[in-house]
Amino acid sequence: MHPIRALIQQGEHEQLDFKQEISSAVKIAKTMVSFANHKGGRLLVGIRDNGAVAGVRTEDEKYMLETASGFYCKPEIHLEIREWELDGKLVLEAIVPNGTNKPYLALGEDKKWWAYIRVKDKSLLASKVVVDVLRRAQSNADVFIPYGHNEKSLIDYLKKNERITIQGFCKLVNISRRRANRILVKLIGAGVIRSHQTEKIEHYTLS
Repeated sequence: MHPIRALIQQGEHEQLDFKQEISSAVKIAKTMVSFANHKGGRLLVGIRDNGAVAGVRTEDEKYMLETASGFYCKPEIHLEIREWELDGKLVLEAIVPNGTNKPYLALGEDKKWWAYIRVKDKSLLASKVVVDVLRRAQSNADVFIPYGHNEKSLIDYLKKNERITIQGFCKLVNISRRRANRILVKLIGAGVIRSHQTEKIEHYTLS
């Protein structure tokens, strides 16, 4: 089977995204940094959302990909771009490596830099907790967790309840959002709890 056909059959997922064309360096940079902040991934350019082969104008699309990775991503993302012929049409495969200098940021239309993460087949804006977790993991710093009243209350709550939000944690132990953020980052880094993010809200569960 053609390698691209095999990828198409997988459907879009956390490490694979289809793009019919690249119309905006800003938008494609979001997808690139979400892959780099995760485990890496592949962009198939010239493929519609339903998996149909549309084909591309190679040089135009390559220019947009290289512009996005070089000028709209911070740090720069070093893509590997492969050209394929499928059904008589050209398809680009852009391979985004797992980042070694996380968190990666994308330049938004507001001229500000934002971090994104990959959740299933979507690239979502990363919360401050997630950004701090990425930064801490990159530093390879040892995680020291003082197991006090706040940490115990959170873990006891999650043993009895499926999930909690940062707002719920703040209310549970009556602390500021900033302090709650620091505790959550340490517990996630130590593998005690897990972060789950959707387009609307982030919540936490026991690992």
